[in-house]
Amino acid sequence: MTEQRTDFTDLLKARRAELGKSLRDMEKLCIDPDSGEQAKFGWLSKVELGKAVDPPKQERLKAISIGYTLPMKIIQAAMFRQFFGYDPAVDSSVAWSEDFTTRIIVARAEEMTEEERRQYADIAETFARRRTQGDGNSGE
Repeated sequence: MTEQRTDFTDLLKARRAELGKSLRDMEKLCIDPDSGEQAKFGWLSKVELGKAVDPPKQERLKAISIGYTLPMKIIQAAMFRQFFGYDPAVDSSVAWSEDFTTRIIVARAEEMTEEERRQYADIAETFARRRTQGDGNSGE
């Protein structure tokens, strides 16, 4: 049996301690103004206690990012590591946008130079930026 990762749990616990807030305080702060999604006290408590919870969806991650005042990419990376055992930062076959919302899977990436992989990451970043600026259709 493999050891359960706690990256996301550890991040939230440490940040809440830095902020000097209670879980009830965090519940009030963790609201995505666009969707209305809120990270509720019970869910946050389960995460901190290491109990089983479903991985958070994008809207809840945004709410957590707002409430904990952490960049979305930090929240997402910790979530990927804990819930999926996957660290996007060390996967050379995938080029991610900075916010981890868009990825390009590259065949034979290990044969590419760092500059070539960076070019794929730039493409992912451009696509992610277009999606957040509208419906994903550039009209071109």
